[in-house]
This record gives sequence, C-alpha cells and structure tokens, in this order.
Amino acid sequence: MTPAEELLAIEKIKQLKARYFRLMDTKRWDELGSVFAAAAELDVRQDAGQDAGHVRGRERIVDAIRSAVDAARTVHHGHMPEIELSGPDSARGTWSMYDYVEWPAEAGRRGFHGFGHYEETYRIEDGAWRIATLRLTRIRRDPLS
Repeated sequence: MTPAEELLAIEKIKQLKARYFRLMDTKRWDELGSVFAAAAELDVRQDAGQDAGHVRGRERIVDAIRSAVDAARTVHHGHMPEIELSGPDSARGTWSMYDYVEWPAEAGRRGFHGFGHYEETYRIEDGAWRIATLRLTRIRRDPLS
C-alpha cells in the first residue's frame, strides 16, 4: 500500500466508526448491521457480566445493541483513534469513548455517563471496511443524578 492508500484506509475506518455511533444513537437498527462483518464479535462482558455480553454474528449483535439501548436516549462519542493497518484488508484500532445513556423513568433505571475504550479489529468485506471485533471496556461509569 502506498502512504496515500494507507491514509485513505484509515479515514474510511474513522468514517465507519462515526457511522456506528450515529446509527446507534438515532436507532437506525436496519442500517446498523452494515457496519459489522457478517461473522463479527461483540464483547461487552465488563458491562453485562461474564454470562452475557459476548455475541457473534451481525444480526445477533444488532439485536443485542437494540435490546440494551432502544428505550434509552444515548449519545456516543469516539475520540483519539489509534488505527494501525495490519494488512491490505485488515486493521486494528483503539478509540477513547464517552457515552451518555438515559432510560425513561418508567424503565426503572436512570442512566449513566460512561468513559472507556473501544478496542476493535476491521476487515474489508464486500468491498467495504467493516468492524470484525468490538470490545468495550469502561474505566468509569457515573450514575445520572
């Protein structure tokens, strides 16, 4: 890959992650699947517990995310990406993150401000960059008052 091709690939991965955040926050579940590889893996066990929070497959990931936050108002931000190309069609990245999650009062839980990191791998599938693995780890979670 030329340096220009490397920069273009990194920019496409940044746009992919921005699309992930936007589609999740706007509850566009039918489109959210497009950011994941068909056999993608999601690992949010730190949030969900050891028996839950590890999901495989694009449709199951979208269903898990929808189930977790569909009733909530959410705002997700990804910052300071560290993206490294590991091959012409593969990469890995780490994103600092902040999220705001607030459920309606009738849901029985209030919400939180979260801080942590997304650790991901990416690959080209069907001609586009997709998230192959996503692991969310939190450094801090502050309840809404």
